Amino acid sequence: MTYKLYYWDGLQGRGEFVRLALEEAGADYVDVARGDESEDLGTGAMMALLDSPDEAHPPFAPPFLQDLQEGGLIIPQTANILFYLGPKLGLAPRGEPLRYVANGLQLTIADAVTEAHDTHHPLASNLYYEDQKDAAKTRAHDFIDHRIPKFMRYFERVLAQNPAGDTYLVGDALTYVDLSMFQLIDGLMYAFPRGTRRFSTHYPRLVALHDRIAERPRIAAYLESDRRTRHNEACVFRHYPELDKAGR
Repeated sequence: MTYKLYYWDGLQGRGEFVRLALEEAGADYVDVARGDESEDLGTGAMMALLDSPDEAHPPFAPPFLQDLQEGGLIIPQTANILFYLGPKLGLAPRGEPLRYVANGLQLTIADAVTEAHDTHHPLASNLYYEDQKDAAKTRAHDFIDHRIPKFMRYFERVLAQNPAGDTYLVGDALTYVDLSMFQLIDGLMYAFPRGTRRFSTHYPRLVALHDRIAERPRIAAYLESDRRTRHNEACVFRHYPELDKAGR
């Protein structure tokens, strides 16, 4: 085993962006919280490390990654994990300058994910969705009408203006950013099927990228496997019909 990934059991969440990279690379990893408690895995093992008073550099929250080949080094935060893993897994641009471009795109994807989450929790994360439904409807409809188009127009333009062609977001080969874009689009399509039904018309390059990623052999196998937790209403991307509406 080379890597331990720590994220909540039963959720795709922000940990899914890391899983996709690990799966595409065929990396030797274990999803700790989904493991058997009898093997020192499970949510209890994750919480023990998260709250450990002996950890020199404790993470704030999942996801975080432990590299067992680097003395158990812990890397927190999704974009930071992928920036670390990318070169090791062959999923980063070859040149250092473009690695910072990729990281910037990943951070922008993280911004979009946060805004998607806030459509169903616009007032407070500690409140139930049912306690903020009116505000959620307002926030979600604004997200569909204004924020999704702003993000997607930008990413579509990134593809169109890539000097190496519009197959990948950065450079001329697959990177973790392409995998993360697949997950962002997949999550938005699940949460807002009406709001995204014209995606292929408005953002043809992004939809083509999404479809190519889904067809990659290791990703396709992962998506059909038990390792892939299905979208659900306890996660970042949630489908509440009352929040969905036709996009512009």
